[in-house]
Amino acid sequence: MMGSNYLTDPLAFLIQIIFDLYIMVVMLRFILQLVHADFYNPISQFAVKVTTPALRPLRRIIPGISGIDVASIVLMLLLKSIELTLIMLVSGKGAHPLAALAFAIPDLLELAINFFLFAILIQVILSWVNPGNYNPATALLHSITQPILRPAQRLIPPISGLDLSPMVVLVGLQLLKMLLLPPMQLLVTNLFL
Repeated sequence: MMGSNYLTDPLAFLIQIIFDLYIMVVMLRFILQLVHADFYNPISQFAVKVTTPALRPLRRIIPGISGIDVASIVLMLLLKSIELTLIMLVSGKGAHPLAALAFAIPDLLELAINFFLFAILIQVILSWVNPGNYNPATALLHSITQPILRPAQRLIPPISGLDLSPMVVLVGLQLLKMLLLPPMQLLVTNLFL
């Protein structure tokens, strides 16, 4: 007889993929607004069109603060909480909405760090494969990663034309992930489990 995880694991995986993909688009829109990226870029337009139906009602209730789109943050937290609650239900652990909300915070932080890790990696690979050519994705990646890369570029000048700042930032982001997330997850686990 097959274990109970035979159907629950794939279902939990599908729930996670569907929710995380949409959360990533909301996060992309939030970051694009934060860095003042090109609104007319086709990828920016896609993010706006896909997320506007969910954000419009929230923006009526939740105003932005100092140029920060708080409604997007709330939407990401709500979506991640719903995702975690559904996964708990599917895996037979029962629904704990408050615990799901608490676990959503470190999960979203990890997703944001991974977002920047992959954005920098993709930008580096594109600079090797197709240097100097313009395309909408490259321009957007540059807008997203430049605020993070700029401080490292000031500290570490290019060596023989090779920019090592992405490597330094990637190591820093990975260290941040390793040092910040486990204590947060442990705190939430101790509070709710």
